[in-house]
Amino acid sequence: MEENSANFAIKRIYDPPGDADGYRVLVDRLWPRGVSKERAQLDLWLKEVAPSGPLRTEFAHMQERFEDFRSAYEAELADNPAVETLRRIGTEHARVTLLFGARDVETNHARVLLEFLQRGGR
Repeated sequence: MEENSANFAIKRIYDPPGDADGYRVLVDRLWPRGVSKERAQLDLWLKEVAPSGPLRTEFAHMQERFEDFRSAYEAELADNPAVETLRRIGTEHARVTLLFGARDVETNHARVLLEFLQRGGR
């Protein structure tokens, strides 16, 4: 079966769900504040694909630490079985939206994860 990772997208969980989201996967380790399970309209919460606790704490969403965070998180992803789960989901659904709670839509782990998947895990 050929892998199709072009169907992945990212979106803040605080944004309203849309029909174009397809299969919705929360990729945060912690549940986002102020979001009910009903409002989230999740298909899956895959917290195992999120950065490790120590890495998340070290990054602390500080822009100047992002490139180091990216490298360390990609190293974690390379050995993370949850990535295979996402790849499988990506072959089973026309669209998969990776949901995250961070305020910054450019400098966050979901963007790193998306790019990692689009590169085929390299």
